[in-house]
Parts: sequence; C-alpha cells; structure tokens
Amino acid sequence: MTVGQKNEASSIAEEWPFAPEPLAAFLARAGRTLDHEVPATRFSGGLANLNYRISVDGRPAVLRRAPSGPLPPGAHDMAREHRVLSALSPAFPLAPDSLALCEDPEVLGAPFQILEYREGRTVRGDDLGVLREDEDLPGALCDLLARPLAELHAVDPDACGLGDLGRPEGFVARNAARWSARGAELAEGRPEARLAADISAWLDRKLARWDRAEVSLLHCDFKLDNLILAPDRLAPVGIVDWDMATRGEPLFDLATLLSYWSQPDDPECLRELGQMPTALPGFPSRRDMAQAYAKASGRSLDGLDDLYVLCLFKLSAIFLQLHARWKSGAIGDDRYARFERLGFDLMTHTWDVARGAAK
Repeated sequence: MTVGQKNEASSIAEEWPFAPEPLAAFLARAGRTLDHEVPATRFSGGLANLNYRISVDGRPAVLRRAPSGPLPPGAHDMAREHRVLSALSPAFPLAPDSLALCEDPEVLGAPFQILEYREGRTVRGDDLGVLREDEDLPGALCDLLARPLAELHAVDPDACGLGDLGRPEGFVARNAARWSARGAELAEGRPEARLAADISAWLDRKLARWDRAEVSLLHCDFKLDNLILAPDRLAPVGIVDWDMATRGEPLFDLATLLSYWSQPDDPECLRELGQMPTALPGFPSRRDMAQAYAKASGRSLDGLDDLYVLCLFKLSAIFLQLHARWKSGAIGDDRYARFERLGFDLMTHTWDVARGAAK
C-alpha cells in the first residue's frame, strides 16, 4: 500500500543494511549466483514489504522481504506468495515467477523470496510523471484494470495446482467477522467504539449468510500501483504483491479495488489516500470501473455494494493497525503518525456509506 509516494528507487543502504554474504550463500545453495558487482536498489512505495532490485545469474531479479517485528495474521506471507506465483505464472502470464524462497529469518532478518523481474512503469498515487503526454490513462484505466482482473478470476485453480488454496467456503462471512473483530479491538476505549459496533452489526446482517457459491483465485490487493505497465505503451506486463492471494468470492477483489478508488466528490479521507489518480479531472468513476469489470467478466454485480462497505471497513482497520505498529516502535517511519486520524475518518465514512448517507 502506498500513500502519496513517488515513483522512484532509492539506495538499499538508506533504510536497510544489506548483507550480501548471507544472501549469496543462500542463493548458492539454491543453485544460483548473486552478482555482487551490480548495485542493489530499493523500490520506493509501499508501507509494508520491502522490495529490492538485485542481479542473479546475470539477470535482474527482485528480492522481496517481509517487514520486521510482529505481523498481522495472514499478511506478508512469503511462503504463500511463493507457492501462488510458482503455480500461477505458467497459467496467468501477468504473474511473475517466484524463483526461490527463504523462510529462515536468520539469513536476512525476515523471510524473503527472489522473484522474476518485470521491466516497466508503475503509476503511484496521483503522480503521472511516468506517462508520456500522448498517453490517455483516464480513457484506458477501466479496461486496463478490468481485463486482467477478469482473466485472473477465469483461471481454474485446480488446473494450476491451487485447488486447495485458502478456505473459500464462508469466505465473505469470515472476512466480515474478522474485520469486525479487528475494528472493535482498534476502537476499544475510544468514542469510535460505538461506530465500529454499528458497522459490525450491519455487516453481520448483510454478509453473515452470503450464499453465492462462485469461487475464483483472488489477488486481495488489486489496484493500479500493483500493475506494472509496459515501458512503451499502456498495457500490463505484470501484477505484483500476491502475499494475500487466496480463493473466494471474485467480487471481493473488485470491491477492494473500488475501496482505493477516490473521486472528486469524496470526503477528504478517501482523497488523502492517494492510492490512485482517480480523483484528478477526467478519470472514470467507481461505477464506470464496476461496469467495465462486469462486461469483461460476464459476471453479475449483485452484492457488490455490501462488499464495498466491508472493504472500506477493512481499509480503515489496516491504517489503524499501521498506526499501532508505528506507536509501538516497530516502525520508525513518521508517515504513519497520521494514520490513526485517517483510519477513524475512513471508519466514519464507511458507516455513512452503509447507511446510505454517502456513495
């Protein structure tokens, strides 16, 4: 997840002391060679996993490392991501291959993996600097996102060896219960506790008996800055950040995307997210995006509005979790200081959407 970050790479030594010898030894055991003479650089953007461009066997690769400190259950799961990408990449070309996995935190301080590198561009927040003047991102955006998402949801999990990934039965109800519990915990002792309780009760009424039986592979964090664009055209060449991938209701992926999709008439908390440039003039609306997905997938949008409320609530809890980690000292990045206010503002907006006072 990014909040107002620029599209750039920075020296690896600025934020994480890179130890090449343990990495080189691990790669040697995996039958690969670290190219010491090629400088390692950290990719900017994101507030969680750390991603570095390195060179392995004479080719660019990505070292992807989980953050330090206690982590929320199910997040930053390098082993899950390695399994998903190893199985999915032959069937879904936009998924980069995972070349190696190290689950031993003693090697680099946390589990990590080595991923195939995809050359391209990433649009982060509302920074359109990576685009040429003749490229019409507003006109292309819905199709650019709808087609890959529909194609992912059309992949047969059994055929690619992921038929046992996750627990799709009760997926929606389980997520509603999980984020209701997290919201209550994060709001405990605060005036917002009643707000969290009201949202949780609403989700229970709407989603506890979700009866759609459709199951697809899910990315669970699909958005524009997780899409790598070709260097010379508005076309996807890769999708990254698969550490939460699972099987479940396909509309959950769409609702997650829409929760990041701010519009000019949205409250400040959504526009402050800066996850995508969609609040800029000329960009399509959430409704436009939903209709593009329905067209690309042939899927009904029944129930999407309820899932959108769930995903907004989840987003508010995520920012509150990030603030709690910062406050505990597990994270030293002062960008996190404002996330408590942002999280509770998002929670207020979630309730407004649930009760029909906002869209």
